[in-house]
Parts: sequence; structure tokens; C-alpha cells
Amino acid sequence: METGSGSRRGLHGESFDQDAEKLDSRLSSALRTTHVILPAYNEEQSLPPLLSRLSSFSESNRLQMIVWIVDDGSTDGTGDVAARGSEGLSVKLVTHPRNLGLGQALHSGLREMLRVAATDDVAVVMDADDTHDVNLIMLMLERIDQGADLVVGSRFVEGGDDSTAPPFRRLLSRGAAKLFRTVLPVAGIRDFTSGYRAYRTDLLRRATSHWGERIIEERGFACMVELLLKLRWCNPTISEVPLALRYDRKQGASKLKILRTIVQYVRLAFRDRLSPPPYRQL
Repeated sequence: METGSGSRRGLHGESFDQDAEKLDSRLSSALRTTHVILPAYNEEQSLPPLLSRLSSFSESNRLQMIVWIVDDGSTDGTGDVAARGSEGLSVKLVTHPRNLGLGQALHSGLREMLRVAATDDVAVVMDADDTHDVNLIMLMLERIDQGADLVVGSRFVEGGDDSTAPPFRRLLSRGAAKLFRTVLPVAGIRDFTSGYRAYRTDLLRRATSHWGERIIEERGFACMVELLLKLRWCNPTISEVPLALRYDRKQGASKLKILRTIVQYVRLAFRDRLSPPPYRQL
């Protein structure tokens, strides 16, 4: 039986075309490798449950997954947890002898991943403190299959939620979003500071071929905005999916320094605003 719009309906109200599209997405996801990059500093307690969730998720969705943990000079047992890995999950450890900051940890993870990643692979960057829902990866991969080059887990779209985060952190995220939407708007982006994103590896390679080691220069939390601003010169198709932050699962104190991060955001916004564009199209 067909509906008036000409699309066939499935048992649960979805069209067969939509079902076929989801099946194609799952087949594509199973054939490529999903690289999960986890910059980590003193996350000995948070990593085991996160790795367990990733292992169960990749197995249930039949994903080829490699997890890259960047131990950024941790003083606890983060490196030992990463070295032990998790059953059924391929885990690679990248180590910084001393703490260099989130920006350099992300840079190292992306660099090591790009050494082995295929053109059609996808890189997912997550926080290592277990505040990001691993199940959102599947929706991100579906958006990639629908044509997105970059997918952002957004707290500021319908269905997004950061109510479990501390008030000052929520205020900082909203203030930064307002700043960058005003000074350096990027089409398709409302949540500029989210640390949960999926990238086509081809997009990262194109940007890296131009920027080289300068692809990420910020050391702190502003690195996520910096990478986004540099990737925009590649004219990527960007999509946002709702992120419900699980800050209630966070163990240990936040590494975010409020005042320092505000200074970094403001400096980055006006530095990028005044900088000339790349000398060639990326």
C-alpha cells in the first residue's frame, strides 16, 4: 500500500526508502573504519566504563573501530588503563611525556590516526571523561553517509541538553557560541565549542596538507573552535545532531580554566577575523 506522497510505509511508520537508506548507512559503516580519538589527562576512572561502552557499541553495530587514546602526561593510571584496553576493542596508545594541553593532545591523535586511515574512514573526537553518549556515533555516521563532511554533537539544537553541566560552564559555552556566531559565523554551526564531532578523514587530510603542523596551535579548550575555523576554508558540508551531555557521569574535577579559556576564545576570534585567508582554495 502506498501513501498519498508516493512513498511506501514500513511497519513502524517509516518509509521503505528511509529503511533502505538506514541499511545502506549501516553497510557503509561496517565496511569502513571508525577512528575514535580520546585526548585524556588523568582519566583513570572514566576510561574503563567509556571503553566498555565503545566495545559494546562497536560490536552491536558491527563497526570496524580503532580507539586512539592520547595520554597527555597523566599523573595517574590513565596510560595503564589505555595499555590494557578493553576486550573486543582495538586500542592504540599515544603518549606525551608531559602535559601539553588539549590542543596538542588532539593534534597528536589526529596525526597518528591520519597515518593509517583510509580516505573513506571517519574520525570521531570525544571527551575521555565519559560525558558523551557513544550511541550518538551511529547518527553521526548516518549524517556522513547523507553527505556531511563534519558532524557536530550540539547542545543548542532541539533535543540537545547540557543541564547537568555546572552553571559557569554552561554560561561559557553560550557566550562563546554568541561570540563566534557574531564575529566569525560558520554556516550550519550553533555549538562552536562542542568536543564531540565526526569528521571525514579526507576533510582532515585536505586541511592538514595546507596548514601542516599549524592545523592546531591553541593548547587549551579553544583548540576545538580553532580547528573548526580552519576547516571552514575547505567549504565542508556541516551538520549538527542533538547532544545530551552526561556531566553527571563525570568523575574528578574539570580541567577547564574559565578565565583562561575566555581569554583564549576572544583572542582566537579576533586573530582569525584579522588574518588573511589561505593563499589557495583548500
